[in-house]
Amino acid sequence: MGLFDRLSRVVRANINDLVSKAEDPEKVLEQAVVDMQEDLVQLRQAVARAIATQKRTEQQYNKNQSEANSWQQRAQLALSKGDENLAREALVRKKSFSDTAASLKSQLDMQSNQVVTLKRNLIALESKISEAKTKKDMLKARANAAKAQKQLQESMNNIGTSSAMGAFERMEDKVMQIEAESETAAELGGTGIEQQFAALEAGSGVDDELAAMKAQLAGNSAETPILEAADIPSTTAPQDAVIDAELDELRSQLDK
Repeated sequence: MGLFDRLSRVVRANINDLVSKAEDPEKVLEQAVVDMQEDLVQLRQAVARAIATQKRTEQQYNKNQSEANSWQQRAQLALSKGDENLAREALVRKKSFSDTAASLKSQLDMQSNQVVTLKRNLIALESKISEAKTKKDMLKARANAAKAQKQLQESMNNIGTSSAMGAFERMEDKVMQIEAESETAAELGGTGIEQQFAALEAGSGVDDELAAMKAQLAGNSAETPILEAADIPSTTAPQDAVIDAELDELRSQLDK
């Protein structure tokens, strides 16, 4: 017996879990309102039947009470005419109708209480249905917002692990690698704009140094006394020619 109880409990637990997972709040709310509307229809029908029964009982009560009053008057009439036997018979009939009226009065009171209770329940159910409809719209909006938030969060979580994001990051690394290789090639090749400006600056320095040397040589020549032809070494002219040739070579190289 214990084993069957445990198996039954496990089966019911699994079924409840499946039902809970399958429940859609929006659909369940809609169905709940539909069920409440059906209950309202049935309650209205019950109220209508109770009122109809109450009216029939009331009619029967009024009829028997009227008959009882009528036989009461007949009994009085017979007694006033001196016919006691007829008066007694009238009182017997009156008692029968009075007993029936009393029984119907008890039923009528009970039915009246039932109708009042059913009407109160009907009003309460109508109020609950109205409140449920308002809550249903609010809960549906909250459920939709929660679903949207959940989907957004799942999308954000999937972005970090998706193949597209991984490919994007790989391409970013590859572009950075290509840029680094390009900068390295430019530095090694020496043909970049920085190198060109460096060559121009170097050339300007040589020209400035050459101009300074010329100015210095010109100043020394002015201060040096003119020597006699006999004191000038015979190798001066050939050396000057060699220097002039070297200078011309330097100018041509700079011009190129």
